[in-house]
Amino acid sequence: MESNNRAIYWVPYVLWIALFVVAPILLIVYYSFQGLDGEFTLANYRNFFTPVYLTMTLSSFWYAFLITLFCLLIAYPAAYFITRSKYKQLLLLLIILPSWVNLLLKAYAFLGIFSTYGAANSFLEVVGIGAKQLLFTDFSFVFVSVYLFIPFMILPIFNALDKLNPALVYASRDLGASSWTTFRKVVMPLTSSGVKAGIQAVFIPALSLFMITRLIAGNRVITLGTAIEQHFLVTQDWGMGATIAVFLILIMVVIMIATGTRKKGVM
Repeated sequence: MESNNRAIYWVPYVLWIALFVVAPILLIVYYSFQGLDGEFTLANYRNFFTPVYLTMTLSSFWYAFLITLFCLLIAYPAAYFITRSKYKQLLLLLIILPSWVNLLLKAYAFLGIFSTYGAANSFLEVVGIGAKQLLFTDFSFVFVSVYLFIPFMILPIFNALDKLNPALVYASRDLGASSWTTFRKVVMPLTSSGVKAGIQAVFIPALSLFMITRLIAGNRVITLGTAIEQHFLVTQDWGMGATIAVFLILIMVVIMIATGTRKKGVM
């Protein structure tokens, strides 16, 4: 009787997964085998392995890697500082608050900041460098993307660092290990789960960016997400757009498996 009652609680969860996860994926797979006239075809999959789409895939990986790398380089020291600060809750709130602002509003704000007469060029003029073309460049795209994603890297790393037993660090130092050795041998391995979670939270959505590429990069940066948007909304080639989406989902699954936490059995 009790097991039947427990099974009831699974019904909403299973329905949610079936309707909003499984069904959309099956629909995408179905459309990926359709041509422009709705006929069954494998041409979309053959086209994906042409130089155009393979180059686009490599470009998406490269920009996602850069965004994730810069987020990690900034987030780990920031998270470490927050765990040691007595204003921990306030600093966390300041990091979380910008994520409450609409993404489109933040993108338009950077359009003004990086414009010819914006704050960034005004600062460059003051320090004597002179105005530069900042908007519609790779730099502006990566910079804005890092700004948008960095809270999702800081929070999991902070949680991992906050749970770290400080006695382990003190013990390492008492045994003669340097600060760098303690970080490399103790702190980093014990907080790797937070780093992996942060990489998943940043790298996976960075692969499918499309709005930022249009507004900030001026379509100079073409990613898989941009291609999907173009095929569905501009060229109306839903089959090719769905095919790219299928490969994007497969790539995301591989990344989640590669960065997942593996539990070792106890002998």
